[in-house]
Amino acid sequence: MKVLMMNGSPRANGNTAIALAEMEAVFQAEGVETEIVQVGNQSIRGCIACGFCGKNGKCVFPDAVNELAPKFEAADGLVVASPVYYASANATLIACLDRLFFSTGFDKRMKVGASVAVARRGGCSATFDELNKYFTICGMPVASSQYWNSVHGREPGQAAEDAEGLQTMRALARNMSFLMKSIALGKEAYGLPQTEPWQPTHFIR
Repeated sequence: MKVLMMNGSPRANGNTAIALAEMEAVFQAEGVETEIVQVGNQSIRGCIACGFCGKNGKCVFPDAVNELAPKFEAADGLVVASPVYYASANATLIACLDRLFFSTGFDKRMKVGASVAVARRGGCSATFDELNKYFTICGMPVASSQYWNSVHGREPGQAAEDAEGLQTMRALARNMSFLMKSIALGKEAYGLPQTEPWQPTHFIR
């Protein structure tokens, strides 16, 4: 089992990193390999709808998105964590996810997704919902915890004082590990669910 963990904070050692480290310790105890990639401090521009990826199998911009693509494909699960800015995820992370999910043509079904939001006070649930949409549009089961996946803290290091938030991270990692292992057994026994040809229905014909 392998999990790719994306840190959407520009602070490599901030509160988002504390949340991911809490999960990483559980993954290691569960025998799940992890890799944390710092995304929030990189220069990543948004999608320009140029169509290059549809013809060439990768994004036109040579940045972290194309480097993340093979890591994502090889992973059994994806954790996306972000600080909360104006009740939303870090814009750099969103630009990365838009392009990563759109430009990669590999089958993402049954890879397990989990989102984590870190805030001083409010906006966590809006960010949590925003990030989960990347998983649910492509057949990725979403791992849940004992509460919405959030941790609180403003100044670097304060998240370590959020006992409930850290417990939520540990429960999330345990549930995600169980789900990935269960899906692996299911795929071995039954394969992936049957798919149908896409039937696009446009609102303007």
